[in-house]
Amino acid sequence: MATGPREEERVVPSGDALAVIDAHGTLTAWSEGARRLTGYTAAEVTGRPAADLVIGDPGAAWRELRASGAAVVAVRHRDGRRLELALRLCPVRGERRAYVVTASPGEAGRELGELAFRQASVSMSVFDSEQRYLRMNDVACAIMGQPEAAFLHRYFPDTVEDAEHSRGFLRHLEIVAETGRPVHYESWTRSPSGRRMHAWNFEMWPLRDPAGELLGVALAGFDSSEQHWARQRLAMLNEAAAGIGTRLDVAQTARELAELVVPRLADFASVDLLDSVLQGDEPAVGPVDADVEMRRVAHHSLTAGVPEAAIGLGAADVYPPYSPPARALATGLPVLARTGDPDLDRWFGRHTARSAKLRTSADPYDLALMAVPLTARGTTLGVAVFVRLLTPEKPDVFDEDDVSLARELASRAAVCVDNARRYTRERTTALALQRSLLPQTMAGQAAVEFASRYLPALSQAGVGGDWFDVIPLSGTRVALVVGDVVGHGLHASVTMGRLRTAVWTLADVDLPPDELLTHLDDLVGHLGTDESGEAGEIGATCLYAVYDPVSRRCTLAAAGHPPPVVLYPDGRVEVIEVSAGPMLGVGGLPFEATELELPEGAVLALYTDGLVEARDLDLDTGTAALCTALGAPAGSLEEVCDTVLDSLLPETPGDDVALLVARTRALDAEQVAVWDLPADPAVVATARKHVTDQLTRWGIDEAAFVTELVVSELVTNAIRYGGEPIQLRLIRDRTLICEVSDASSTSPHLRRARTFDEGGRGLLLVAQLTDRWGTRPTGTGKTIWAEQALPPTL
Repeated sequence: MATGPREEERVVPSGDALAVIDAHGTLTAWSEGARRLTGYTAAEVTGRPAADLVIGDPGAAWRELRASGAAVVAVRHRDGRRLELALRLCPVRGERRAYVVTASPGEAGRELGELAFRQASVSMSVFDSEQRYLRMNDVACAIMGQPEAAFLHRYFPDTVEDAEHSRGFLRHLEIVAETGRPVHYESWTRSPSGRRMHAWNFEMWPLRDPAGELLGVALAGFDSSEQHWARQRLAMLNEAAAGIGTRLDVAQTARELAELVVPRLADFASVDLLDSVLQGDEPAVGPVDADVEMRRVAHHSLTAGVPEAAIGLGAADVYPPYSPPARALATGLPVLARTGDPDLDRWFGRHTARSAKLRTSADPYDLALMAVPLTARGTTLGVAVFVRLLTPEKPDVFDEDDVSLARELASRAAVCVDNARRYTRERTTALALQRSLLPQTMAGQAAVEFASRYLPALSQAGVGGDWFDVIPLSGTRVALVVGDVVGHGLHASVTMGRLRTAVWTLADVDLPPDELLTHLDDLVGHLGTDESGEAGEIGATCLYAVYDPVSRRCTLAAAGHPPPVVLYPDGRVEVIEVSAGPMLGVGGLPFEATELELPEGAVLALYTDGLVEARDLDLDTGTAALCTALGAPAGSLEEVCDTVLDSLLPETPGDDVALLVARTRALDAEQVAVWDLPADPAVVATARKHVTDQLTRWGIDEAAFVTELVVSELVTNAIRYGGEPIQLRLIRDRTLICEVSDASSTSPHLRRARTFDEGGRGLLLVAQLTDRWGTRPTGTGKTIWAEQALPPTL
């Protein structure tokens, strides 16, 4: 600074050119930069009116400077040249109506800066510290829809109709003005069509004078709509990855796709699949020029009036070859159409219900349609149709970005649908196999009245290996069996069938429950070794119970299986304490039998763990709930089963469930006759007389001849080859049963006697005269039994 007050130098840093003007418009200071720029020395201009250097109207230039703080002013160079200087005005601190004027050198610099501001590709604006417009470039004016003059010196909120957008934007301007720190602000506004969002990123920073005083706020706005749309698309795809195919269910997957795209991509969405897909078979697409039939699996609508009701869920519709869905199915490519396209109008006109729906809509409308094939692993499974209602407020038809997004979503859904289709096929096969291996019909038993339920798992784990059986045994006894093979799928079903067959075979030998499970455990170990070379690959649990209606004794043994529950006639419910034993296939550990007496009319419930265990239900809680449900009043065993299942199971059980309930019966004393016999051949005749007299009392004398022969042979064999104690028992129920027990554990074998043999014909004779015969071990020896039909009654 050549001359002038030192205060001005201290508070206003020198720049390219600087001058100080007092309250009377007189130049009081002139910098060296001003001398170089204008050619005037400080001595030549100080004390003179600043207006002397201005070319044109000094008053207009001064008013512009005072109003906006900046202006372009033409001044006279000392050599007479005309200079265009960009002047800035700011008050001098501590001085009343004294101003510092700075100038930018050269017309070219000013013009380039102005051009850069005006022609910038981003929106740029300048606000004063009170949030009033000072400058706007061309992009900002185009966005606001009016020229710069319409906004200058106006308060920002007064220029915006969107109050919510105005509040957020204004608050960030105020933050910059208050704190002097730059901020970043992102806002969203809907496009004129209302379909997409416009996203804006704003950078706001403070503007300061050379002394550091805040003069205003500068703003640069970047249209980030494409980036925003890309992020939204990525978010939608991520949501599809997590939200489509949550279950291996075709209809559920289709519904998830339809609900995802409405309203973000379309106003209405539908998914139609080929019938073969719904049945789990390989899809077969017919000729390109033929009608194609598809079934509506899912649809979802944002706006009432979209014609989804023309086809109900589960209904089939025939699509002509020129219709967009049929073309998409045949070509494997998306098809776009809108109202006015001949093929689309022709298709709608052919479909009476759809055409009527369009005609009866509250407001006439145009629509844009996109049919996207659901293709997975090179096979087309069906078609997804997306529809937009076209209105003056929302005129957007589907564009390439929409097609690309729809294809990705449809591809994701198609893979999930195909997975569900394959799962459905496998599950159907496994379920059919398992149901064929389970008992189809079970004849009534003298020992118990029973009812049963089998429910396959509805989870993605698939069909398991649960089974149950009611096996008739000799002496009117009955075996009740429930088992569960570890795992799911075809392998579990096949293993279940093998184990069920083995149980029937071992039960026919009349083994006690603990011995039967020991043999079954060995079998499971062998099965595992045969399949994998390593023992223990197959695991299963089993509960085997034998009930005798004569003694009313029930003997049970378990292999890693939940204990049964008993409902007594007096309403008391009790969990039977059974030694659980190891799972089948573990090997090397013994099984223990438990024996208890059950009164007539007691209800015994056997079940698999799927009934009482779940992720949110532990075994103890589930067993307690079973006891409560079992004790509820019920008119029949069928109602008992329904009550138990309804009380304990969710809508979608995660594991298979087998339930068997049996109500005990007891044979009346008049139906059973028992005689203890000495080991004396002479007693055979006495035994025949006992039997004849008993048959007479029962009124079935017609059976006396055969029964006498059977008793003679069985008692003679017991005396000859067995030993005391010898017992003869006669049971009259649905059949006539003759049993002879002795102390020998050696079982006789049926053989054909040769001509010169003195014996060996007894059992052959018994087998020919009776319907069934056999032998079973007892605690003291064995029992040989024979069963014959009762003579017809008049």
